[in-house]
Amino acid sequence: MHQTLAAKRVLITQADAFMGPALCEVFAEQGAQLIANADSPAAPGAAERIVAEAGPIDVLVVNLALAAPTTPAIEVDDDEWRAVFAALVDPLPRLVRTAARGMVARGGGRILVVGSASALRGMKRASTYSAARGAQLAYVQAAGVELAPQNVQLNAIAQNFVDNPTYFPPEVQANPRFQARLAREVPLGRLVSAREDALFAAYLCSDAAACFVGQVFPVCGGWVTR
Repeated sequence: MHQTLAAKRVLITQADAFMGPALCEVFAEQGAQLIANADSPAAPGAAERIVAEAGPIDVLVVNLALAAPTTPAIEVDDDEWRAVFAALVDPLPRLVRTAARGMVARGGGRILVVGSASALRGMKRASTYSAARGAQLAYVQAAGVELAPQNVQLNAIAQNFVDNPTYFPPEVQANPRFQARLAREVPLGRLVSAREDALFAAYLCSDAAACFVGQVFPVCGGWVTR
């Protein structure tokens, strides 16, 4: 890959968390004119403001981060449920519809959601987080088929066991129990590197990936396949 995003104006949300730093580095290498926004899009009106302040964009990368609760399912209360959905689900349609309107008016664009494979495989003590990430993927599949005829491709990466500071910080990676889990559950036998994931994201946002519509791509070292 070389300069696959040359001259593309790319907005990345929550650029300081989750996959944001790696995405910014790789997208810049690929020639993107980067708008890296670190504001939370959760508050009413915030998502619309973030997109408006970015100006005309060719690509939107919806990177939404939240420390995953580990509450047993029977102990999850309404406050936790609402807080997780407010952070991970509610901003998504606001970001997409605001960006997509401009893209349609300008003839097309790309939207990529950085989601989680926790929505594709059951995990203990992750019911709230997995449900919210699952809602993201369902939205991508439905909205993706609506937007495609207007030349806006909406897709998602569903990742897990990808090196990033939000979910796999150094102290987690150094834990022997985590290392044993990695060896036991991930056929790849290691974390997917942040760069590997970001390069794939860059490809999906490039002109070369215009054929994908409402697709969910697992990036998880074989932890889940579909």
